[in-house]
Amino acid sequence: MINAQLLQSMIDASNDGIVVAEQEGDEDTILIYVNAAFERLTGFERDEILYQDCRFLQGDDRDQLARSRIRKALKEGQPCREVLRNYRKDGSAFWNELSITPVHNAAENRTYFIGIQKDVSRQVELQRELDKVRARLAELESQLHA
Repeated sequence: MINAQLLQSMIDASNDGIVVAEQEGDEDTILIYVNAAFERLTGFERDEILYQDCRFLQGDDRDQLARSRIRKALKEGQPCREVLRNYRKDGSAFWNELSITPVHNAAENRTYFIGIQKDVSRQVELQRELDKVRARLAELESQLHA
């Protein structure tokens, strides 16, 4: 079994943002831990955001399909992985690949969630460019056959 200090060092050394949230009531998940990579990714310092609901990263951008899929998975106690638009402290947007896994603590009768976050903005941009090129090629191909 790995000791707690070594585990903490490993999580803090991760290049991906790692958060732990605690289920509060039916709808809220409150951040109780964030690693240094999360602080670098978002620009928020842990003292600014601990004990807040996790949804602050979406700002006012609440109408995202990924959010409803995340809510559904959390409600059902299932893990999920979604890409959604988040916002840094300075207001700049980034595409966040968020993997959430529920962890049940039967002794406390509580549910916690571990979230791993990765900036995939470059991949999303490249996919959009590729989709545009494919659409343009399809358009040119249809013109050739017309």
